[in-house]
Amino acid sequence: MPSVALKLYSVFFKFLLKHRLQNLIQNAIDESSNPYGVTTRPEESVSASNPSFTDGVATKDIHIDPFTALSIRIFLPDSSLSPPEQPDLKPNLRSSGNDDPNSHNHRRSSYAPSNVGAPRNDPRRSSLEGLNLRSDNNVYRGYSPSPQNCRKLPIMLQFHGGGWVSGSNESVANDYFCRRIAKLCDVIVIAVGYRLAPENKYPAAFEDGLKVLNWLAKQANLSECSKSMGSGARGVGSEFTKAEVQRHIVDTFGASVVEPWLAAHGDPSRCVLLGVSCGANIVDYVARKAVEAGKRLDPVKVVAQVLMYPFFIGNVPTQSEIKLANSYFYDKAMCLLAWKLFLPKEEFSLDHPAANPLISDRGPPLKFMPPTLTVVAEHDWMRDRAIAYSETLRKVNVDAPVLEYKDAVHEFATLDMLLKTPQAQACAEDIAIWVKKYISTRGHEFSY
Repeated sequence: MPSVALKLYSVFFKFLLKHRLQNLIQNAIDESSNPYGVTTRPEESVSASNPSFTDGVATKDIHIDPFTALSIRIFLPDSSLSPPEQPDLKPNLRSSGNDDPNSHNHRRSSYAPSNVGAPRNDPRRSSLEGLNLRSDNNVYRGYSPSPQNCRKLPIMLQFHGGGWVSGSNESVANDYFCRRIAKLCDVIVIAVGYRLAPENKYPAAFEDGLKVLNWLAKQANLSECSKSMGSGARGVGSEFTKAEVQRHIVDTFGASVVEPWLAAHGDPSRCVLLGVSCGANIVDYVARKAVEAGKRLDPVKVVAQVLMYPFFIGNVPTQSEIKLANSYFYDKAMCLLAWKLFLPKEEFSLDHPAANPLISDRGPPLKFMPPTLTVVAEHDWMRDRAIAYSETLRKVNVDAPVLEYKDAVHEFATLDMLLKTPQAQACAEDIAIWVKKYISTRGHEFSY
């Protein structure tokens, strides 16, 4: 059973959430008056981005849509600075939030990227010095991508929870979680700041998720264009200055510039989607759209998705929806209020495609969906529908395992109070083990 402290915190959490939802309902805003939207609430505790490799991860914020509040935060692990195919042979035993030397996390190896202390003739030193890295006090300020010297990492798009109306990609809790995942999975995490309801109802958050995926594809093509223009100019004996190349790219693609961290270190052909709570609903939608788009998204390829305690619901209640309706933190009554704030009044239905993954006529055919890991909690009233969706995927031969955690509650691995518990750490490690099956380069896969 959950601890007494957790039960008390759940009561306090519910009180605040109910008050917040009722205020939003009473002060409902016509979204046509605020199409720009909001991605965080004033009461949300946020963490500033930090381009230094604090705790092994550098971060930066980018506002990617001039017409809306849609933004992203990039989490770049310092392992990206290791030269390609020359990982440090000595494991870096950083704990990602768990300092117990006997923990499972300390037994998992990750590679230390720094060339600090490397001998002058060490190949790691010469490769890193070729990166044109400009840093002061370990602040990663950017450089001109030099692909032969840069290690390419998979990219993970992460969507936070919060019941459609709260949460933020910049919150302290989400920042901590994304740092942990970036290090454990050895990926570049892009945390998406989608627009919140009720200022922007469905399908705004879903469209924002798809917009970020398309932005990622555009970035990959911009990067390739930059490389080809540079090499092409040298081939004909003429020279382009950096500003001229940049101007040519902007002229061709519109008001866009190459994002240097992704250009140098990102491998969009190994893209994973991860969603927390309602963010899992967005992930499932984005994955479906990626399947429908096919080669139009090249070079982006969604190779897997992770649904962490998805925010699924339906008109016909499941056993857990009946038995656990008054469960911890997010009970059914408050989740219904959140759905009323998110769905347009004329579209409100618990069998809406955004809410129920089990309804018929949701394209594309499920057999084309990417491998899907589902995380559920024992005391979460939404668990049964998530498990049923996973079973449906397995019936059409999609790799869709379920990780169920005993005595756990909704958001047990991402809620601020629970982030540093052994169970939250174990969940992140379990996700990393599964994800690496689909993002590891050939010859470096784990054995299972």
